[in-house]
Amino acid sequence: MLDLFSSGIISVWLHMAGVSSAGANAASVLAWEGGIPGLGVAMDLANGGVSRANPDLPASTAVQEFLKDLKRKGLTEGNQGVWVQAGMLPLVSQQGTTLMPGASLTKIATSLASLETWGADYQFETRFRGTGPIRNGVLQGDLVVSGGGDPLFVWEEAIAVGNALNDLGIRRVAGNLIVTGNFRMNQQSDPVTAGDLLREALNGRSWSRDVQSIYSKMPPGTKRPQVVVVGSTVPQQQFVGSGRLLMTRRSLPLVEILKQMNVHSDNDIAQMLADNLGGAKIVQQQATWAAGVPAGELQLVNGSGLGVENQMSPRAACAMMQAIGRFLQTTPLTIADLFPVSGRDAGTLEHRHIPPYAVVKTGTLDSVIALAGAIPTRDRGLVWFAIINRGTDWDSLRAQQDVFLQKLVGRWGTASTLPKVITPHIDGRKPALGAANRSDILLGG
Repeated sequence: MLDLFSSGIISVWLHMAGVSSAGANAASVLAWEGGIPGLGVAMDLANGGVSRANPDLPASTAVQEFLKDLKRKGLTEGNQGVWVQAGMLPLVSQQGTTLMPGASLTKIATSLASLETWGADYQFETRFRGTGPIRNGVLQGDLVVSGGGDPLFVWEEAIAVGNALNDLGIRRVAGNLIVTGNFRMNQQSDPVTAGDLLREALNGRSWSRDVQSIYSKMPPGTKRPQVVVVGSTVPQQQFVGSGRLLMTRRSLPLVEILKQMNVHSDNDIAQMLADNLGGAKIVQQQATWAAGVPAGELQLVNGSGLGVENQMSPRAACAMMQAIGRFLQTTPLTIADLFPVSGRDAGTLEHRHIPPYAVVKTGTLDSVIALAGAIPTRDRGLVWFAIINRGTDWDSLRAQQDVFLQKLVGRWGTASTLPKVITPHIDGRKPALGAANRSDILLGG
């Protein structure tokens, strides 16, 4: 049976640890939405009462048809979760508060915790030091790379570093390449492997076919660096020697990293971010607080969503997406700058038929197909939804989810204009990897 709601989401905070512990979050939601419809009903529910509001029949009918279609096609295996709400007004729920494997919807939590910790414009820094003077194009000593947790330090970034070192007058390193700190390249965590990849990128004469291919797609006029490291790649947990800072390489802004992570559902980026934050439990705590959901509706063991042990309720998925929107309200950005937009971004949406301009996050495991996000409508404004299906027929489940969303838009109408709160401002299709302006060179050595 469907549980039908017309309460304000303030009941979520009241259900957590008491009214006082939720005051700050409740205030931010009130400011964002300009008030909470159905607040009186929420108070009734919080005190054990029953909602007296009428159900939203279009949403209820669409969910019933959706579940019947799944059953008729033999696609249902275990719990099927659905939560739909318009703004702050919950409309319909099918096991909407039940814990289920969220798959890559987990990345919503990782995105939210990252924003709360660092802010949208934050940039990770990778520092490069030299342990000797520069004479006649040769660094007379070691080149030390100190990683700062950049999860998108890839070929393009290393090529930019090589060109910056050339600008410093370095063509050769007489000593070793020392790798320290939280440095990964091409998402390789082993310091020797990551260091060897960096060595290859720095010397354009030693490039493999893969690097050549990446370089060919970089902006015309990008120089081919030439920095030869004579010595070995040496890992050190912590650099204890002396050396002067030569340059700092700043990462893409966090918002652009999150966009790439979510468009492609990149597990490695997600896990690196979660590790940088302090682990899955820190992500879980920050996300539940920021979203104002009961702690029991989000349980994480990693930051990517790999494994059925990562669980959340459909309601929690919606609440976390909304919390990201609230966080960004004081910036020029929207959730469309962090997540794939239907009809605009490819990645995991490449073969989907989700209504245009919907902002969504997909999730896939062996027996889980999940989808959460927001769709603009004429009659209901911005409608937030989360669907967690249990089953193994991925293509059929995805197709049914798309049909369900199309039916909602068909019944509520297509929005005449794109709401500002889901209007994208950055182009996630063309990340500025390898941009020279993110290399801070100390010309004085």
